[in-house]
Amino acid sequence: MDDPLDEPLRLPAPPPAPPRPTIPIAAAIVPIVGAVVLWRVTGSTFALWFAALGPLMAVAGIIDGLRTSRRAKRRSSRESAAAIRALDEEIEERHGAERRRAWRRTPDVAGYAVDVDEVWRVVPGRSEVLVVGRGSGGSDLRVEGEAHDPASRDLRRRARVLDDAPMTVPMSAGVAVSGPPVAAAAVLRALALQTCLARAPGSVRLVGEAAELAAVPHRAATRGAVVFLGTGEVPLPEDADLPLIRIAEGAPPPPRCAAVLTLTSHGRARLDHAGSSREVAVEAVSRAQADEIAAALAARSTRLGHRPDDVICLEDLSPQGGGRASLAAAIGMSAGAPVVVDLVADGPHAVVVGVTGSGKSELLTTWMTAMCRTRTPQELALLLVDFKGGRTFDALAGLPHVTGVLTDLDEERAVRAVESLRAEVRHRERVLAHAQARDIDGAGAALARLVIVVDEYAALVTARPELHELFGDIAARGRALGMHLVLASQRVGGAFRDGVLANAPLRIAFRVTDAGDSRTIIGQDDAVHLPGTAAARGSALLRCAADSAPRRIRVALCRAETIAAVRAAASALAPARRPWLPPLPERIGVGAVRSRTEAPAAAIVLGISDEPEHQRQSAVTLPADAAGLVVVGGAGSGRTSLLRTVAGQAAAPVWIPEDPEGAWDAVYALDEAPRGTVVLFDDADALVPRFGADHGAVWLGALERICREARGRGITLVVSVSRLSGTLGRVLELLPQRVMLPMATRADHVAAGGASGDFVPDAPAGRGRWGRTLVQFAMPDDDDSVRLSVAPLWGPRPVALGSARGIIGFVLAPGPRAALVRTACAREGIEIVDLADAARPAPDVGAGADGARAARAFVGSPEAWLAHWGALAHVREHGTLVVDAACAAEYRGVTGSRELPPFAAPGKGRAWLIEPGVAVRRVRLPEG
Repeated sequence: MDDPLDEPLRLPAPPPAPPRPTIPIAAAIVPIVGAVVLWRVTGSTFALWFAALGPLMAVAGIIDGLRTSRRAKRRSSRESAAAIRALDEEIEERHGAERRRAWRRTPDVAGYAVDVDEVWRVVPGRSEVLVVGRGSGGSDLRVEGEAHDPASRDLRRRARVLDDAPMTVPMSAGVAVSGPPVAAAAVLRALALQTCLARAPGSVRLVGEAAELAAVPHRAATRGAVVFLGTGEVPLPEDADLPLIRIAEGAPPPPRCAAVLTLTSHGRARLDHAGSSREVAVEAVSRAQADEIAAALAARSTRLGHRPDDVICLEDLSPQGGGRASLAAAIGMSAGAPVVVDLVADGPHAVVVGVTGSGKSELLTTWMTAMCRTRTPQELALLLVDFKGGRTFDALAGLPHVTGVLTDLDEERAVRAVESLRAEVRHRERVLAHAQARDIDGAGAALARLVIVVDEYAALVTARPELHELFGDIAARGRALGMHLVLASQRVGGAFRDGVLANAPLRIAFRVTDAGDSRTIIGQDDAVHLPGTAAARGSALLRCAADSAPRRIRVALCRAETIAAVRAAASALAPARRPWLPPLPERIGVGAVRSRTEAPAAAIVLGISDEPEHQRQSAVTLPADAAGLVVVGGAGSGRTSLLRTVAGQAAAPVWIPEDPEGAWDAVYALDEAPRGTVVLFDDADALVPRFGADHGAVWLGALERICREARGRGITLVVSVSRLSGTLGRVLELLPQRVMLPMATRADHVAAGGASGDFVPDAPAGRGRWGRTLVQFAMPDDDDSVRLSVAPLWGPRPVALGSARGIIGFVLAPGPRAALVRTACAREGIEIVDLADAARPAPDVGAGADGARAARAFVGSPEAWLAHWGALAHVREHGTLVVDAACAAEYRGVTGSRELPPFAAPGKGRAWLIEPGVAVRRVRLPEG
């Protein structure tokens, strides 16, 4: 039987128009006719007054008709308004019923909270739409009839619109929410909860931001439509059926989000969908409310039998047989039965993938502990490498089976140990050859099986791409040599090469986000659908070489007490053989290097090298016939200490002074250096700019000549710089030997000539490269060794000249004339200064005006002397000329010489002394 509420409504018919009052013509004429007849009969003129009654009665009739018409019209209007009101009430009732049906068919979170029986109830059409808010929508109510007045037309419009109705979009449309972060997150949370309340786990599964709604059972589902909860910063997965994305205010929506909710005020938003825009009231759910609803859904899921895999501990699993022939270990449960994997039978190598937090580290800890439970360190050795933070294997470090725990926190040591495996491969080949065995099974007790475990393998080979070849070699030859790889990574792309995957048939996949990674590891997409909740942590898919399809397992937990028990049981056993030498010390002296190595007694020891690929550490010495050595390093890298190490062992060490004047003199004095001299020059690049352009070029030319002649003359130059650049860099190219000490950045290391892969961040002082070999360069045994210096070729000559007027003067060498060229004088021109008060008497230079003979000196600025050209020429030829170093720019013009004088530091009271037939000398001006 049809619902009477579904019957269409009809608008009331328009009220009939009241009849128009008629003019009573007969009533008006009859009195007139009667009056005329009466007049005729009676002859009385008074009878004619009755004729006036006709028009009066006609007017009265018209007035009465009008009054009756108005009364009828008011009555019709009241009846029509009452009908409209009744129809309006009927519309409201019908709308209310329609609204209740709509909300019952597609409730929001509040609707499910009111009636929990609606949760996961199958209702036609409910699973196909998503309620994004409340607003005005179209009504199914039908109103028939003609709207004859504004009230009827307004009634028809209201009937077509259903207020406070659920605003829905197709479930596949995708929704983007834009607005303030907190409010947008609350709205997005409500939309995600609505899908979880509408459809049971397995019908939909929730993926995306793990922090949101982590407890809902839909997180653990592996089937159903994918509801992706995320932000605009995270790419949408290809399999997302309903993207629910929170975007920043003003940001464009992702391409797959057809509906956009833009929050405009508290609880209000603008919905843009299918080319239309409308205002809606949105629903928001706080985090606390979401947690409460998620807990209720989890409890409901449990009551209905949707249970996750049970958690089990390692001690609850039976230990497997020990020995070298098998590496069987129970690692978890599957379908109520223990899961046993054997690296020998199922391997020889294994690959483990999974996102962060999925349980990879727990698997590795459980697996290694399970193998150690029944094997001695002489049967099983473990090398553990953690390249994702350094905490994965802390609990296993105390086991005697563990030869080392390496982390990316000490990347240099970790890579060094891994590279040592090349030497371990050769060592095992030699042992098998000596035992005349084809593989480890035929070598008896000579070798233990070595399991190399790498957590975050992708990070390791990304940091050191050259290790791809090493792991590929171990993967290819590991079965016979008893070397097994267990490589774990968050992703597959770019990490595992074909050589590794082809030899690793044992595959374990935790939850991944890329279907391609799942297919590469287990041949199916199922790892993408594994739950990512905390409750499902440890769930994985295992596939061995003999399996036709992966099987679902739950990895057992390994408690600290279990590891302690294994450690206690093996405490009396000898530890496993470590397949590498200890790392280089952070500081070592020359004597310690000689005691640890076989360095020649006469050689100059530089440090101790580390060659893990040969399992060897040997002394690094300065070649006896080397022309020189360049030490490049940053601040605090140990450059000076290395130079002092060389100086302490050299028979004739000579230090180049740090000041430009001394360095100038020292380099020119090297022309007379005997064979066997070792010249040490610290911070050369810092000194060169202090010479200036002209002196710098001349001085570098002299240094270049020394470098070219060094080998033939039997001298050795050891130069330290912070960087090789400019003209100095070209000069030092003549010295072939290089030491690369720590630099601030990788770019600086490469710019200095080092290989990018050789850069070691945060290396200790003295740790560097000799070629490509890592070396800890030695510190001098005697820290108080004294630097030696070269006697300068030109030494400062202290001289003094008295002056009554405060003009600095000199006692000059004897001569007929003396001239001082200064930048500033008492007045422009040349002054004659009386030398009577000089520190020592000066020779006579002529008679004064009073006949007295007195020593005189002539002082003037460069401009003044050039203006008196004749006097200047006379002093050049016959006298003594002193040029203040501050006048270096005018030196050639004043002296007439094209050759540069010895370098003199400006601003330190220096001058040049020029005398006929004598080389130019640098002198020091006295103070005052």
